[in-house]
Amino acid sequence: MEKKVVKEIKKPKKTKRDLSTVTGMRDILPQDQKYWERVREVAKQISKDYDYERIDTPILEYSELFVRGVGSQTDIVEKEMFSFVDQGGDSLVLRPEGTASVVRAYIQHGLLNHTQPVKFFYEGPLFRHEKPQSGRYRQFFQFGFEAIGEDNPALDAQLILMGWNSLNDLGIESVIQVNSIGCKECREEYKKALVKYYKTKSKLLCENCKNKMGRNPLRLLDCKEEGCRSLREDSPQILDYLDDACKNHFMKVIGYLDELDLPYVLNPYIVRGLDYYTRTIFEYWAIDDVEGKNALGGGGRYDGLIKILGGREETPACGLAMGMDRIVAKMREKNIEVPEERIDVFVAQLGDAAKKKAMVMYENLRKNGSFTVSQAFHKDSLKKQLEIANKMRVKFTLIIGQKEVGDGTIMLRDMQGGVQEVIDFNKIERELKKRLEKYNEGAVIDLTQNEESENKIEMSGNISSEIESLEDQKEDIEEIEKLDLEK
Repeated sequence: MEKKVVKEIKKPKKTKRDLSTVTGMRDILPQDQKYWERVREVAKQISKDYDYERIDTPILEYSELFVRGVGSQTDIVEKEMFSFVDQGGDSLVLRPEGTASVVRAYIQHGLLNHTQPVKFFYEGPLFRHEKPQSGRYRQFFQFGFEAIGEDNPALDAQLILMGWNSLNDLGIESVIQVNSIGCKECREEYKKALVKYYKTKSKLLCENCKNKMGRNPLRLLDCKEEGCRSLREDSPQILDYLDDACKNHFMKVIGYLDELDLPYVLNPYIVRGLDYYTRTIFEYWAIDDVEGKNALGGGGRYDGLIKILGGREETPACGLAMGMDRIVAKMREKNIEVPEERIDVFVAQLGDAAKKKAMVMYENLRKNGSFTVSQAFHKDSLKKQLEIANKMRVKFTLIIGQKEVGDGTIMLRDMQGGVQEVIDFNKIERELKKRLEKYNEGAVIDLTQNEESENKIEMSGNISSEIESLEDQKEDIEEIEKLDLEK
């Protein structure tokens, strides 16, 4: 009887996934950090100029905070939150926006009893599970300003000014888009009129807008689909439905913007996407982004949010948030120069004894605080250290070798003029401070050098011979130490 040959079915080998960033996340590499640091510097300065104090809220919050605060029928809550149940059974979320967290902190810590308004500045990462595309990431960064406890329209105008100043200080030209969506009462009448209008056009709406009509009709106005955009031209406008109080508030805001001579447009189609907004709302569009497809930031008044989250009834508030990712992208697109910090002093050394001395000296210079310092103690070659100093375009280099250790001196080289001199080791800090003061008074720093000139070491014959002499000393010392070991 013949045996049946059963072929063994080979299971496909599992291939190892190449380790990379999670979809929608990305690394911000060292060469890109100068843009981010510049944005943070400007945001921090604006916060100081207008007396907004820093607050840092947790990245993790209870899901209920955003369901109640942002709105259960918003895109953020319905589709975009990174939410999960932890080991203790709590429903948690990676914060998708900053305002609700700041308001929660305001209520939780009893800040409603402080002098009002309480003014906050924040900066950090946020998370939304949206489709990754140009300018949109699942981990993104914002800085923002929130003022809680004041309803004066001057506050609205000043916040609008702060956002515009932030962009202007970064070299980005922008136009402010301003609107008012009124209070809860007058907005309800407007929503009814809006739904009535769009029902007659429902066949022409995209599927997304058809779903929004019954749940969040204001979002029909900011749809980016071309067909839907054309329909809004004849739609009812919110300004016609504002009650007297909301209308007066808005006209005062506009009056302040006129007096400040800010570039703004009254845009009835700006509605923002969150339920907590009332009255004044606004966005910042780059001057070349005529359709607002990549708004650089925005905000508005949210007078009802504090009550919704359990705070004192009728506590007014206003705020804005700026998208750091888009701001950085716009800076790069416009080739906006970000001057890099130029190091004042580089410490170079040759030989073990000199390296030990140089390391102690470096710590003293670093702690001095009067100038910035750098080094490359991991390099033994003096020539390579000076190449690094030249690429960094430092102002002065301190050079110490075996001879200098014995003499109690150090060589100070002006990297721009090529002049070097020997100074007393104990007078380093005083001599550096004196020379840096002269340098900063009269130096014109050229930041436009090309890579070829940056990578080129231009040393006088005197310094070249000094390097050779120092390196010869090091070789002699190493040879003597080698002979001693052989003995």
